[in-house]
Amino acid sequence: MREIALHLLDIAENSVAAGSRNIHIDVIEDLHNDLLKVSVTDDGRGMDAETAKRVLDPFYTTRTTRKVGLGIPLLKLAAEQSEGGLSLETEPGKGTRIEAYFRHSHIDRMPLGDVGTTFLTLLVSYPHIHWVFKYQTTANDGSTKTFELDDEEIKAVLGDTPFTEPDVLKFLRGMIEEGIANLTLQTEF
Repeated sequence: MREIALHLLDIAENSVAAGSRNIHIDVIEDLHNDLLKVSVTDDGRGMDAETAKRVLDPFYTTRTTRKVGLGIPLLKLAAEQSEGGLSLETEPGKGTRIEAYFRHSHIDRMPLGDVGTTFLTLLVSYPHIHWVFKYQTTANDGSTKTFELDDEEIKAVLGDTPFTEPDVLKFLRGMIEEGIANLTLQTEF
C-alpha cells in the first residue's frame, strides 16, 4: 500500500470482520509538532495477548483467502521508517485500537492519500456500522481546525433511504470533501 488512507481502509475492514458495531477513525496532522497520527478504534472481538503479538507478523493472518497479512506490519514499517511507530491496544471482547504516527515532514513518510474517499467508501460499504470520522489539523502557529462526521445524525435524517442513493452519495461526498478542504494546512517550515 502506498498511502496511509489505504491502510486505514484495510484496518477498518478488519474491524468490520471482527464484529465491530462502532468504529472511530482519527487523522491528526500537526505541523506545529511535526506529527501525523492516524488511528482506528473499534468495539469488536478484540484479541488475546498472543494474537496481538502475531498480528505484527507479516506471515500471520486470520483471513482464509490468503496466507499472509501484510497490512499492519507494512504500516508499522512505514511509520518506523519516518521516525514514528505503531501501537496496538486490544482486549478480548472489548475491541482494538491501532495507532500509527509519523514525523510529518520526514522525506520517507508515505502520503496520507485520499482520506475523504476512504471515509465515503466505508460509510457506503458498511451502513450497519456506526462510523465516526475525525480529521484534525494544527498549523505551524498552533491553531487547530477539526472536521468530524458522526453518521448517526445522517442516518436519523435519511431514515430508510440508503447511502447509495445517487443524491445522498453526492451529498455525502460533497460534505466530506468540503469538511476536509476547510482544514487545508500550509506546509511551510
